[in-house]
Amino acid sequence: MQTIRLRIILNLIGLVLFFEGLFMSSSIIVAIIYNGTDIYAHIYSSIITILSGTILYVSTIRRNLPEASLRDSLIAVSLSWIVMSIFGAFPYLISGAIPRFVDALFESVSGFTTTGASILTDIESLPKGILFWRSLTHWIGGMGIIVLVVAVFPYFGVSANNLSMAEGSLFSVSKLKPRVIEVARRLWAIYVLLTVLEIIFLRAFGMNLYESVCHSFGTVATGGFSPKNTSIMNYPTPIHIIITVFMFLSGVNFGLHFLLLTGRAKSALRDQELHLYTFITVVASLGVTLILYKNGMNFGLALRDATFQTVSLMTCTGFMSADYMLWPSFAWHIMFLLLFASGCTGSTAGGIKMVRHLIAIKSIRVLIQRMIYPNSVVTVRYNNKSIDRPMVVSVFGFIFMYIGVFILGSVILTGTGIDIQTSMGSVATTLGGIGPGIGTVGPASNFFAINDFSKFYLSFNMILGRLEIIPLLVIFTRAFWKA
Repeated sequence: MQTIRLRIILNLIGLVLFFEGLFMSSSIIVAIIYNGTDIYAHIYSSIITILSGTILYVSTIRRNLPEASLRDSLIAVSLSWIVMSIFGAFPYLISGAIPRFVDALFESVSGFTTTGASILTDIESLPKGILFWRSLTHWIGGMGIIVLVVAVFPYFGVSANNLSMAEGSLFSVSKLKPRVIEVARRLWAIYVLLTVLEIIFLRAFGMNLYESVCHSFGTVATGGFSPKNTSIMNYPTPIHIIITVFMFLSGVNFGLHFLLLTGRAKSALRDQELHLYTFITVVASLGVTLILYKNGMNFGLALRDATFQTVSLMTCTGFMSADYMLWPSFAWHIMFLLLFASGCTGSTAGGIKMVRHLIAIKSIRVLIQRMIYPNSVVTVRYNNKSIDRPMVVSVFGFIFMYIGVFILGSVILTGTGIDIQTSMGSVATTLGGIGPGIGTVGPASNFFAINDFSKFYLSFNMILGRLEIIPLLVIFTRAFWKA
């Protein structure tokens, strides 16, 4: 039996905390610029986080540190996300912006997992530095901090494959072909580029620099935290359009962005997952637009809000341009179904991912063909390549597990006294990393009134969804510890 090497696990956690502390220190500058009351909260939080990370890293580093096995990586990545979220709650707690630990942890987990669910009832009353850190947690978690560690610290070598797979950050990199470390660097470069471009466009159309940065962090990371109480609702139409476009782009496989940037547009545009992603986005947007138009809304406004909300939920971003719970019931039922749609694999979007839906659809079609023509030789094909049976089984297994976790979570939350609609909406939106749900956690509400047990449970649910369920759940199996 291969032993679990604690030194490797603590070494990675130390690196993650060190990077988190460096990111956290940037909030000090924002707090100073806006003369906030939270300056010392960010200073103390940064020092604590950086020192903790440095001590862990230095005390565990060795010249010939062995590469992390898959088991080491699964534990290290899962613990890293939990520890990172706990330390990420310090600025909220020390500043007094969110005085209760369960609430601060919920907000921190929601930020890093790019869920966007919040317990805050008056966002704009908080110091600018705190809100900047809140949005920055999205940006850190969007691409995955393990990917950043892999990109900056290449000594992980082959183990980088295990680390990235455990985090669920580099899903579909086969189109890029270089080593994982190079892929990580290129993905982060594209990530930064998209962020900078959105900031420029938002500034060009009148949004101030602070809000442009915060909203760009939330958009490109498909997170949804906004420094405004009303999210995007009170901004002019050009701002809605810009954010819609960048949400859509952030929901596309970053490998396809790389192909486009390197002049291989034909290869990128032939991707079948992209076709399904675009098709569902267009159909859902037009469908909701017609529903709103027939119920008396101006067509232009209906198209804007329907498209914005569709893309926001499809990409698991969670920005709000309207309260869809006030729309006709059929329209917000479509919104609920979009909670299970998701963006493309290899993007910052959460949820099931389009490629799994596509393979499942193709598999069902092949099954029907074989029933009608028993002697026919047909296989499941994706992008002109045959998909083997283990891959098909894993896709259906993941979808089954995802639905199972959703049902179980809904039952558990309902058992705590929450109404069934809110329970379903809460579990669906936290598992998919979306933010707003239905019921009392809809776009015009938040998670403040949810009981403490449910907040802890939903925090775990957010990390579970961010790591794509299996890497985290496998740790709780007997077979994992006997392997």
